[in-house]
This record gives sequence, structure tokens and C-alpha cells, in this order.
Amino acid sequence: MNFRSLEELNKRIINCRKCPRLVKWREKIAKEKVARFKNWNYWGKPVPGFGDPQGKLLIIGLAPAAHGGNRTGRMFTGDRSGDWLYRALFKFGFANQPESISKDDGLKLNNCYITAIVRCAPPENKPDIWEIKNCNIYLRNEFDLLKEINTIVTLGGLAFSTTVRTLLGAGFERINGNLKFKHGNELTFINHKNGKKINLICSYHPSQRNTFTGKLTEEIFDKIFIRAKELIEK
Repeated sequence: MNFRSLEELNKRIINCRKCPRLVKWREKIAKEKVARFKNWNYWGKPVPGFGDPQGKLLIIGLAPAAHGGNRTGRMFTGDRSGDWLYRALFKFGFANQPESISKDDGLKLNNCYITAIVRCAPPENKPDIWEIKNCNIYLRNEFDLLKEINTIVTLGGLAFSTTVRTLLGAGFERINGNLKFKHGNELTFINHKNGKKINLICSYHPSQRNTFTGKLTEEIFDKIFIRAKELIEK
């Protein structure tokens, strides 16, 4: 299935009901809410990607958070992971502000687009393999429609492995780098049909589990985007 535009793709994503477990979970969370967000009207639907359609940097996460993107309707918006991500993006010129709390907060991305391998909030942040496969058509189409992308940052191991498989399935060949997930690992892919090259950088996900334990620090997270900027500007 091929989509002609990001608008068409995102409309299909928002109306997707392919995965019964995820549909049930996201709607349950949106109805029950949590006390601190009891006055919010939860989004409760699949969350499309967003950002600069002409951007050269693509950031790929795992899935919307139950009370983050599933509440606000925008990736990494309204949760602790987003606090880390948007602070870094602002610091290196990819965002006009260092935080994102709602779809109407004035955030704009520059030279950057954000998406995920799964568009619905999964129970315990753990999508199953079939849910990832069901959603993969949307990521494939984003690779086709975001024509200026030359650098990808994947957040977490599942985002990394899914992105690699998607690139290979889209006709790209790995020409350097190893396939082991490691923070800061770099790979390069080329599509010999059109000569397009894509750099891929692995990062730990800025989840609370990683940031609270010190596995991911602000310093080593910043280095990912310093390197991404270098690759973009080559």
C-alpha cells in the first residue's frame, strides 16, 4: 500500500484499527485516565508522525506513551521522555522550544521529523511482533515520502532493529557499521537504484528507566545530536 502524501498517510494512521489489543488498551486508558490528567480529553487514537516534511533528520521512537502521546495526540508530547528529547532538539536547533506539553503549545521542528515504529500506546510499553509488523507499512511510506532524510536516530533497541529491517526491505543495502545495538553505534545504508544514502545512529531511549538509573545521561544523549548535525551538514 502506497500513500501519495503525508496528509493521506497520517489520516489513515489516525483511523487505523488493525491491532485489537492496542485498540482496546488505548481506548481504555483514554476513558479511565489518571488523576493528574482527569480534566484532559485524551486523544485515544493512533498517533501520526509530525515535524518538518523537508527535514533531513528522522527520529524514530518505540510508541506513544499511555499518558503522553496517547493523551496529547503528538509523539513525545506530555511525558518525561519528551522532556529529554525536546530539550536536546532545542539545544541543537531542531526545535523552537525546549518542551512540549500539548499539540497547541507552539512547538515547531526545524529540519527534523519524529515518528515511531508503533502508533498506538501498548500495554507496559511492549508491543508484540505482530503489532510491529502491522504498523510497519506506515514507516515504509514515511521513508518514501520524507524525501530529504539523510540521517536517522533510533531510540531504543526495538526501534533500531525495526528500522534496519525496514530499510533493507525498502531496497537499501548496509555498506558500513555493525548490526549490534549500542548507544552511539553508526551505520550507513545506500539504495543503489537511486543512489540515496542514509546514516543511522543508535541511541538509548530517553525513558525514565534509562534516565533515572543514569544509563542515559544528558551528556551522552547530546552527543547523539551533535553527531546527527555533523552528518546532516556533510
